[in-house]
Amino acid sequence: MDEAKPSLPPSPPPSLARFPHSCLPWQPAAAAAAHRRQHRFNQCRDFSVLLTWVNCSSVRMATRIQDVFTVGKLMALGLIIVVGLVQICNGNYEALTPQVAFSMDRTPTVGQIALAFLQASFAFSGWNFLNYVTEEVVEPRRNLPLAIYISIPLVTFVYTLTNIAYFSSMSPEELLSSNAVAVTFGEKLLGMFSVIMPISVALSTFGGINGYLFTSSRLCFSGAREGHLPSLLAMIHYKYCTPIPALLVCCAATIVILCIGETHNLINYVSFINYLSYGVTIAGLLYYRWKKPNLYRPIKVNLLVPVCYLMFWALLLGFSLYSEPVVCGVGLVIMLTGVPVYFLGVHWKEKPKCIYNFIERATYVGQRLCFVVFPQFDPIEIASPS
Repeated sequence: MDEAKPSLPPSPPPSLARFPHSCLPWQPAAAAAAHRRQHRFNQCRDFSVLLTWVNCSSVRMATRIQDVFTVGKLMALGLIIVVGLVQICNGNYEALTPQVAFSMDRTPTVGQIALAFLQASFAFSGWNFLNYVTEEVVEPRRNLPLAIYISIPLVTFVYTLTNIAYFSSMSPEELLSSNAVAVTFGEKLLGMFSVIMPISVALSTFGGINGYLFTSSRLCFSGAREGHLPSLLAMIHYKYCTPIPALLVCCAATIVILCIGETHNLINYVSFINYLSYGVTIAGLLYYRWKKPNLYRPIKVNLLVPVCYLMFWALLLGFSLYSEPVVCGVGLVIMLTGVPVYFLGVHWKEKPKCIYNFIERATYVGQRLCFVVFPQFDPIEIASPS
């Protein structure tokens, strides 16, 4: 990461329909709010504000804090895996035997399995967020694919071993009834060291909030730069080069979302919105590969990858919508709220002068309050490749 670099990610122009979710780093905060003993709303709110201040003050500080949170989370997961392997070596693996692991009170429908995929994907959300900060990555053509190739298999491997470790000492019923599985696991096996688990859950949660703030604010910034959001969100601090208005919007939206709804329903809503937006993005990629095959593409993948993903996406969302039409329908409605906003804010060009005057005044006030300006780009950076 380069703190002094004033340019920010040129991700594809995001639809206003994605804005209700993309600017909200509420997901880890909402998950934390569900744990009554470990994290309460006020703590989530306070830490969201604190991490917003950190991200407003320094890109370098935000990334260093993210590194600390990530290391703390991986160390805790490593401890869980080691303890779980010890349990398995001692013969405690009843819940992992096929007759127990695959036993079910009732046969799930295809729609319920698809919805389970959506809910489980919550733990993996963030796999695509590095794309939002491409301009702040050193040598992105090399490091972006490298980070993806390393992180996704690593996370999958670690999470799989962690779940195996959980089942070495907990039954499926215990896992489902626990608000914080890692904490319950620690209370059962770690004795006096069980206090490590709540701290680790906190580190993981705050790391998630920090990561969402860092990346989602850049998505808002990029949308504003393309004219899809208010121009104030496309400005950065004149000294720190951080998108303060976008960060403040993300923080405010996070606090509002924390006050609304039940956590598991929120996860279902947002998981559906996530995959819907992913599918639309992949469809757009295929469209551009077909209509504009000669566009410059620094990073290019085989068409088989997006086609297979799109097929899986269609089946997953179709069955989920069939299984839970109300929950998934609410997520769809949330996403569609951006459509009228798009037509009023972007498509409608000939607005009354009073509206333009209000927008200019609000932008001016926001600039004065946040000390932000439009970034100045190096002509070499934005020049078309030969």
